[in-house]
Amino acid sequence: MTEPTPEAQYTFRRRGGDALSAFIQVCGNLVKGGMLLLSKREWSGMEHVPLTGPAILVWNHYSDIDPLVVAHYVWNAGRHPRFLLKESILRIPVVGPVVGRTGQIPVKRGSADAADAVRVLADELRMGHVVIMSPEGTVTKEPNHWPMKGKTGVARLALETGAPVIPIVQWGALAIHDRGRSPKFKFGRKPVTVRALPAVDLDRWRTAPTEGSGAVPGAEVPRETLAAVTDRIMESLRDGLAEIRGETAPELFDPRRRRSEDRDREESEPTE
Repeated sequence: MTEPTPEAQYTFRRRGGDALSAFIQVCGNLVKGGMLLLSKREWSGMEHVPLTGPAILVWNHYSDIDPLVVAHYVWNAGRHPRFLLKESILRIPVVGPVVGRTGQIPVKRGSADAADAVRVLADELRMGHVVIMSPEGTVTKEPNHWPMKGKTGVARLALETGAPVIPIVQWGALAIHDRGRSPKFKFGRKPVTVRALPAVDLDRWRTAPTEGSGAVPGAEVPRETLAAVTDRIMESLRDGLAEIRGETAPELFDPRRRRSEDRDREESEPTE
């Protein structure tokens, strides 16, 4: 038997997933132990995370600590969590070298290395791994912590590899760490909800080889297609989060549009 009961999935690590080295097991259990001290788990949907084979896992990023929340969930789902992360993290004393040995995928922002990130991630997927990405690329700027417009890297990776895109929505991590309050970090177990959703349906863009689809093998994917796929992925995260929060979700927040509106407002204000 490779699948424990649904209840056991959320307490112990699922059997039948990734084989792990002793070093990875130690690191994973340290993270898990820390998160068990900080959070009360309200988990569901783990059956949507495949036990084997490639998958792109995406999550709504709204807290500095929520990557650990997601790592904990993916670990218990039976997979080796591999994140796309800032290269600068590897330069942090002590922590950086350890993170580097756990199979995380560094990328330098604003450099040629960023353009190579899709290639590196595609290689990981071809080896049957899962990769975890925040489509927004940073903590959301939406004032009420809803997902914002994403970057197109996830869309490009999904269309070029055919790997399923699995949304993981989470809520509650801000009670543990909030950069906007003092003190930022609070001890004590806080309720944290994590839910994996069915793979995002991207067949419309993957199978249609006609105008605007970007599905022709080896062809450059049109910018409009990448934007549409990215919005579809972000909408899935937003709608899943709305269910968890029990609220009506707003339109996807566009920080570039907000900056433009702020500039226009400043320019229109009379000066003394």
